[in-house]
Order: sequence, then structure tokens, then C-alpha cells
Amino acid sequence: MTRDPAATAKTLSEALPYLQRYAGAIVVVKFGGNAMGDQAAMAEFARDIVLMRQVGVNPVVVHGGGPMINDLLARLGIKSEFVRGKRVTDKATVEVVEMVLTGLVNKRIVQAIMDEGGRAVGLSGKDDDMMVCEPDDPELGFVGKPVEMNVQVLRDLFSAGIIPVVAPVATGMNENETFNVNGDTAAGAIAGALKADRLLLLTDVAGVKNAAGEVMTQLTPEEVRQMTDEGVIAGGMIPKTETALAALDQGVRAVVILDGRVPNACLLELFTDQGAGSMIRTTEPRVKPREA
Repeated sequence: MTRDPAATAKTLSEALPYLQRYAGAIVVVKFGGNAMGDQAAMAEFARDIVLMRQVGVNPVVVHGGGPMINDLLARLGIKSEFVRGKRVTDKATVEVVEMVLTGLVNKRIVQAIMDEGGRAVGLSGKDDDMMVCEPDDPELGFVGKPVEMNVQVLRDLFSAGIIPVVAPVATGMNENETFNVNGDTAAGAIAGALKADRLLLLTDVAGVKNAAGEVMTQLTPEEVRQMTDEGVIAGGMIPKTETALAALDQGVRAVVILDGRVPNACLLELFTDQGAGSMIRTTEPRVKPREA
């Protein structure tokens, strides 16, 4: 297919207000789902992140890795138990989680960003005590809830032009404690600590749907709570919207739940009129750049 140079130039011109709007902004992106296991999708995601950095955005990538964890646990013969649908994470399991997330998945994403011409450094919540946790539920073992955040290391990386890639593994209040943290929860905590302009939660669904099954492009926290009470928001969407509300409470300007399977989803959301997915925010959108 031959591209129309005039159409490309027009698209870039139309993106100018959004490029100005997000110059210097902090955008936390939760990356997960099917795209993580697809080399072409990983490369496309990395290219988008590098472009964001190139035009002055400060992106932070926070990732999950559930399928890879399940695969290695199975190969090692470590059985998982579940309580109310959540995996019980004992010492043996949390060691596998840390190996997979910080040693395998994290470095794949870093390498993908480097391959696209960006600069990236892989971290976990343990580095510089970025994320300190306590047990989320004693029955679940080493599943953590962030209680203390130290994000100066991320700001230092921004200043150096480096893209941080964060694995959701954290330290505890006691010595030699390691906690597995839900990827959405970790991304929300990091976005809140940074007072990020945007938190983008990439999923395998189109966004938050109303009772008629239609994707809602804009929601307020009040609408989210009402839809949850009515059972319209249910299942796996509940923890994502809970993460969104917590992040807004901590000072994040807006949270977007969007389909990571859509090509260039992050760029569509940030730099086009139509955006992508479902935006949850308490204030009216603003396109013009902030006053100095």
C-alpha cells in the first residue's frame, strides 16, 4: 500500500496541539495482555513509547507477565492455590514471579525499546525502595499492597532522557521480604506518586462498557461507582476501575482504559481528536499547553 505524503503531513499538522499539550508530561503506561507474547506487537508498542519520548513526553512503562509466570510454575511443578480467584503466593511462587518479571519480561521490553532507537533501563519496585508493600490479604501470602512510594529515581531517569521500565515486584517493611504486586495496582501507585498527567491501562478489551454493551469514551468517578453498584462494571474490569479511582484520588489528571491490541493505541489516545478507550477524569479535558 502506497502512503499519501500529503495525508501524512496533514496528520502531523493536526497533532500539533496535542504534541504541545503533552510536552514534558508524565504518562504511565501499564503494558500487558496478549501483546507481550507477540514479537511484532511488542516492537510496535516499543516504537510508540520511543516516539512519545522523542516528542517530549516522559513515559514510564509498568508491565505484568501472568502467562509467563504460569508457564514457568508449571514447568517447575509448583502448584498454585487460589482464594476467591486470586493466586496464593508463597515463598517458592514469589521467587518464580521475581525471576520471570525482573529477569525475563522486563529485559525483553527494555531490549525492544532499545531496538527501536530509544534508551531504556529496567527496574523493579525494589530498586531504590521505589515501592514498599505490606500484605494485601494475609490469606494470599506475598501479594503486596503499596504503602510507601519513592519515585525520585524515575525523575532522575527522565532528566537523563531514559525510559524507565518497571516490574511490579516490591520490597516489604521487613528485611528480605519480596512481594508480588498486581500490575495495574503498581502502575496506579507509580502514577499517583508521580502526579502523572495520564495513566494508560492497556487491556484486551475496548474499554468500559455501559449496560447496552457500548464503550463509554468519557466517565466521571461518580459514574464508575454507580455502574459498579449496578453490576454493569463487573469481573476483571472492577480492579482496573478501582485502580483508576485510586490514582485520581492521588492526583493523576486522567486515567484511560484502552485496548492494547489496537495498533498504535497509545498514540491514538494522546495525539488524535478521537482518542481511544474510556477516559475517567474529574476535570474537563484541556488541549492547550499549561501556562508557565
